[in-house]
Amino acid sequence: MTEVTGRVVRTLVPARIDRLPWSRFHTRLVVALGVAWVLDGLEITVASAVADTLTKPETLGMSSAAVGLIATVYLAGEVVGALFFGHLSDRLGRRNLFMVTLAIYLIGSGLTALTLGNGAGWIAFLYVTRFIAGMGIGGEYAAINSAIDELIPARYRGRVDIAVNGTYWAGAIIGTIGTYILLNHMSLSAGWRLGFLIGPVLGLVVLLVRRHLPESPRWQIMHGHAQAAEESIEEIEREVEATGKTLPPVDESKAMEVKPATEIGFVALTRVLFREYPQRSILGASLMISQSFLYNSIFFTYTLVLGKFYGVPSESAPIYLIAFAIGNLVGPLTIGHLFDTLGRRTMISGTYLLSGVLLAISAGLFYADVLNAVTQTICWCVIFFFASAGASAAYLTVSEIFPLEVRAKAIAVFFAIAQCFGALGPVIYGALIGDGSHPGRLCLGYLLGAAVMITGGLIARALAVDAEGRSLEDIALPLAATGRRGSTRAEGAGSPFST
Repeated sequence: MTEVTGRVVRTLVPARIDRLPWSRFHTRLVVALGVAWVLDGLEITVASAVADTLTKPETLGMSSAAVGLIATVYLAGEVVGALFFGHLSDRLGRRNLFMVTLAIYLIGSGLTALTLGNGAGWIAFLYVTRFIAGMGIGGEYAAINSAIDELIPARYRGRVDIAVNGTYWAGAIIGTIGTYILLNHMSLSAGWRLGFLIGPVLGLVVLLVRRHLPESPRWQIMHGHAQAAEESIEEIEREVEATGKTLPPVDESKAMEVKPATEIGFVALTRVLFREYPQRSILGASLMISQSFLYNSIFFTYTLVLGKFYGVPSESAPIYLIAFAIGNLVGPLTIGHLFDTLGRRTMISGTYLLSGVLLAISAGLFYADVLNAVTQTICWCVIFFFASAGASAAYLTVSEIFPLEVRAKAIAVFFAIAQCFGALGPVIYGALIGDGSHPGRLCLGYLLGAAVMITGGLIARALAVDAEGRSLEDIALPLAATGRRGSTRAEGAGSPFST
């Protein structure tokens, strides 16, 4: 079904992927790749859960600001990793990179547990290891978002992507339970170190599963590997048929003719994003920045708020984090299908706007001093039930609205932009929290977060791409497509590829 004439390739690979029924292959794919979000959620939760512990004299005796800097360093590592490995993913393939990035994460997080003292040298070592772990996870986001979207049939893409991104909070639950047990049944000095080993143990198991996943046939066909793409899609089809599923016929009208693309660097990417897809670039940046700022601000300082304002001991803080994580996990899993039925525009804007309004209301309740640790947690559970689905949709958006050849780099760029803004959150909110004697300052911080989310929702309402049920090639024609006509096909009025 793939024909090569000179440098031109006529292919039905995208159509063959999109017509597949759901099977064990897709389930295995989601489990093996989706663990990236589990690991990130686990890492950030462990760091958040032990934040107050690290300020104790018997551990590292760090200040609140220094603890907040750990999160910032980790996020900086994610930015560097996303940009570097995102470029390599578009150049070398999805499969090669999601093996390498997971290994880098394992090394970085494992080394964190070897921080043996509280001197300046050991604190620097701690920061370096968090940076390395962040690089691995940042690279995972770019490579894996691309692979999942390119291998999941169009009619399932929205709900699957949102559910997978939502499993970040399954990792948060694992990390929370693990640190709660460790901090309450071991010495604080040993407990926080062992908490950072939970992720590497899980990651080692996942490495074994990933070895058997194929490369993305879409990536292969667009990079001149026509025979390899044919072998990959045939392997997937055989695995689906082996489960007793009947494959529907392929629509021949969906055949594409492409000329394999040359390597596209970040300079060319800038032209693609901001000359051919300016509205989509604004959309992607605004969604990613707003959710990143909100989450990094609230979540990284969660235990500090509980400890400083509500007197919750650090050993008990994980109990509250479990409830918070459950609210975040349930949101994407229960309403994710609506992004495929009601549509991207309605659901993305709705979740952003609603979570922003609810956060503003809770800020007023916090300032009025009518909340306690339990009711504050309930408020956050409700807010982030919607915010979590919206944040997951932000990653879905930036991974499906740009051409395949630059998909991983585009994810990396928007992820990096978001994290640069988001990295400011823990430091700013850590300073606003201080010693817990100025609730008015933190209230203003919450109102700022609410305003950011509402702004993101309004932009989504105006610019969101109606991508539900559409093939990736219909949403953004590949740069290698021979019939491509630049920005007219990308965002022109009346075009089937318009926003």
